[in-house]
Amino acid sequence: MFYEPGKTDHGLPRDPFKACVVPRPIGWISTVSPAGVHNLAPYSQFNNLTFDPPYVMFSGNQTPDAQRKDTVVNAEATGRFVWNMATWDLREAVNVTAEQVPADIDEFERAGLAKEFTQVLKEPQLPMVKDSPVKFECVYHSTLRLPANPPMGTVDVVIGRVIAVHIADDVLTDGILDVKKTQPIARCGYYQYAVVRETFDMVIPSSGESGASLLSGLEGSVKRNRALEEEQKQQQQKEQSSAGESR
Repeated sequence: MFYEPGKTDHGLPRDPFKACVVPRPIGWISTVSPAGVHNLAPYSQFNNLTFDPPYVMFSGNQTPDAQRKDTVVNAEATGRFVWNMATWDLREAVNVTAEQVPADIDEFERAGLAKEFTQVLKEPQLPMVKDSPVKFECVYHSTLRLPANPPMGTVDVVIGRVIAVHIADDVLTDGILDVKKTQPIARCGYYQYAVVRETFDMVIPSSGESGASLLSGLEGSVKRNRALEEEQKQQQQKEQSSAGESR
């Protein structure tokens, strides 16, 4: 089949677009409103952007009545938000917090979730899902507002810098974050979800110093990236020194 979105009909009983881009990590984002109300909602359009320093993004479409999501409004107003890993054990609570409710409702309480609070982000501290095994404390960076068809097509892409990471000790195995223990859930198409319980390794064929740097980049090694920066500075200094001597 072939279709042009917005121009031709795909001819299927349900739109296939979101089912093509799967699985999608879930941005279970907690915020606090300027009035002090705790908010929690899942966003299926979420991902990391880079690692040194780490940035993440989530995007929130407008509501059916063309209003911006509370999460977006809160993140912009307070300059902070938290990502909580959505897991198999917490799946029902994730679903409850997806429901659109008035801005003065505390979704933690509504979903029966215990809270703990941010350690670095203060004034105000933000609530986090206590039973989520991985959490990121994030400071707001910017919003990219993409034009689209109203009322729900228009989307706010919110970018934040991760300034603190919480990882439960019991999801580590030999110093590695163990996906078999976290069992994160992800969005698929329609009303479908997936749970990650198995992984496999593939190492890109590479050799030499450039190959090692490539692999460390894929791993997200901050130490290696900083070492490369220092090596490049030293190389530039040598070249400048050599150029000066040749004059």
